[in-house]
Amino acid sequence: MKRKRLTVIPFTKLALVMALAATFQAQAQDGKTPYPNMAPLEQYLMERNAEIALARSAAPANISKDAEVMVLGRHGYEVAAKGTNGFVCVVERGWDAGIDDPGFWNPKVRGPNCLNPPAARSYLPQITRRTELILAGRSKTQMAAEIRALVDKKQMPLPEPGAMCYMLSKEQYLGDDGVHWHPHLMFFVPLEPGEWGANLDGAAVFATKDPIAQLTIFIVPVPRWSDGTADAGHGH
Repeated sequence: MKRKRLTVIPFTKLALVMALAATFQAQAQDGKTPYPNMAPLEQYLMERNAEIALARSAAPANISKDAEVMVLGRHGYEVAAKGTNGFVCVVERGWDAGIDDPGFWNPKVRGPNCLNPPAARSYLPQITRRTELILAGRSKTQMAAEIRALVDKKQMPLPEPGAMCYMLSKEQYLGDDGVHWHPHLMFFVPLEPGEWGANLDGAAVFATKDPIAQLTIFIVPVPRWSDGTADAGHGH
């Protein structure tokens, strides 16, 4: 079977992975956004235990079993399970994408993510604050402006050295084409993509700049899912 080559679209954060998972989704919609507005909140919520399990599936069990877990509530993320190792597992929704991403309001998007201690301290606030603003009724542009203002005022932290996360869940849903994409690691740094040789033809590292949060996210596909099974599409 001929496999599609990965195409990188310069969106931000989770949006880069969503774009890689659904490369031609926007074109297939003939320029129309399939999700123009926020759906009823209930469509974004999950049963609590199911969300805890999904969040923990982002990383190998020897990490996630001792991690704190946050789940989405009606006003933002809430701690559902205390942790002991400094990691925090959370399931991101579509609004963690760039504001121009066609899946921003897609209520089916689920991005299990397990952040290491530096990322939990310095990147998780981005996730939780964006979610609080969206659930408080802010528009996409209002949310982006408020986050950017917090960063400019140094009221929102920039990534600490070593900030990264695991996205190794087989259950990730990053786009409506049904593709799980690949297990991967993400690194959050204040560097330019070129400093890692990212996005070059044949490179194994992808990157995108987040102009709102003023950081760069490097994405590195890896060969195995969190349960230890191989990614059949690794290398494509």
